[in-house]
Amino acid sequence: MTNDLKVAVVCSSNQNRSMEAHAFLSKKGFRVRSFGSGNQVKLPGPSPDKPNIYDFTVSYEQMYQDLLSKDKSLYTQNGILHMLDRNRRIKSHPERFQSCQEKFDVIFTAEERVYDQVVEELSNRSPVDNSPVHIINIEIQDNHEEATIGAFLICEMAQMMAESEDLDNDIDELLQEFEAKAQKPILHTIQFY
Repeated sequence: MTNDLKVAVVCSSNQNRSMEAHAFLSKKGFRVRSFGSGNQVKLPGPSPDKPNIYDFTVSYEQMYQDLLSKDKSLYTQNGILHMLDRNRRIKSHPERFQSCQEKFDVIFTAEERVYDQVVEELSNRSPVDNSPVHIINIEIQDNHEEATIGAFLICEMAQMMAESEDLDNDIDELLQEFEAKAQKPILHTIQFY
């Protein structure tokens, strides 16, 4: 049953939150892809005003090697090398949501700004077949611990949706139940392809 649901997870840079959820959902048998919605991939640098910035075409392996050569101890200590190591085992490079034409049943976003970008992108596309997609935002802070918790929450929500006989009919009830349980506000909208 689970495998019928096509899921996308989107954060800003397709590094931490979306990839943690991608890994987790994938282990649970979901058909899942992950994306970033930003213009560039940003990773923490030596200071908050000096992030490492990459294009979406740069592979996780290249980022890993770049940061390894810049400052191995800093990027080991802050968990970035570990995160990139996980990412490169899942797929070769980050992907931009705006460049993907694939259809999904559900798109999970990790922050309101990303949710707005996804909604805007889909509403600007020309209609294809009017198949619905549920866009759901679960606010997840961009750190390793919160990304792990967020992945559990996204998976739990996806599981509830996969088990529904009539998702379009059940969605409001599922979201209310989930919101009460997770103690996190949820944003939800339906767009059409």
